[in-house]
Amino acid sequence: MLGTYYYHEIIRKTIVAFGTLFNDIHIQHENSSGGTLSDMKVPLAYAPVQKFLARIDQQTDLNKPVQITLPRMSFEMTGLNYDATRKTSVTSTFKASDGTNMKKVYMPVPYNINFELNILSKLNEDSLQIIEQILPYFQPSFNVTVDLISSIGEKKDIPIILNSIGFQDDYEGDFSTRRALIYTLQFTAKTYLFGPVAESTDGLIKKVIVDQHDGVDTQKAKRSIRYTVTPDPSTAGPDDDFGFSETVDFFTDSKKYSPTRQTDIWFLWVIIMTL
Repeated sequence: MLGTYYYHEIIRKTIVAFGTLFNDIHIQHENSSGGTLSDMKVPLAYAPVQKFLARIDQQTDLNKPVQITLPRMSFEMTGLNYDATRKTSVTSTFKASDGTNMKKVYMPVPYNINFELNILSKLNEDSLQIIEQILPYFQPSFNVTVDLISSIGEKKDIPIILNSIGFQDDYEGDFSTRRALIYTLQFTAKTYLFGPVAESTDGLIKKVIVDQHDGVDTQKAKRSIRYTVTPDPSTAGPDDDFGFSETVDFFTDSKKYSPTRQTDIWFLWVIIMTL
């Protein structure tokens, strides 16, 4: 088991999906008559907030055009932990197709990824514009669809939950020298991690037969109705657009369907075989 190489990039994809939520936020500045003076897209980077604070400490004039300007946002992954509340059977598997062959995949393992989003600005008005473009979407969660395993098309909706909002006014010196206003938003993404994808030796289920009996004792009760369901068309694959063909048969004999023989056998023969 351990030592088999595989890499689905699930954690990386979750990080990218989280950052994508905030990569198109704008702020506007208006003049006294209500006209728009400027429209600025807020820069976003994957980095700890301490990196930007250190750069601000080196640059006291925030109006000077330098490499770092405010407002801006940064985010980072701060933790990864197992979520026992979403645990499923460790031995359960499901089958999927890569377009050509059938694959067998064990049920995913639930993990929570913690994120921190920092909003840095010189003016509180800028911060409030950014905050109000984020908070209405989290009540307290927002779902994003992530293609967890591209080879088999396994997509899941990942809830991203807003846990808390913090505020810090980080400055030094007198009141006229304001360094940065920092809003810190804590999030949790409830994702899933998959193990290796193996080849499946089992074929597709293309026919389902269900017998309805006239009693609850399956050893003595006689069958009365049989439901048979097959895909339509019968050559359809798991990724095709197909329907179902259903048939209903009524019986008055004493036969039962044998899954091992794949045929109907006499009910008396079934009783003898079970003795």
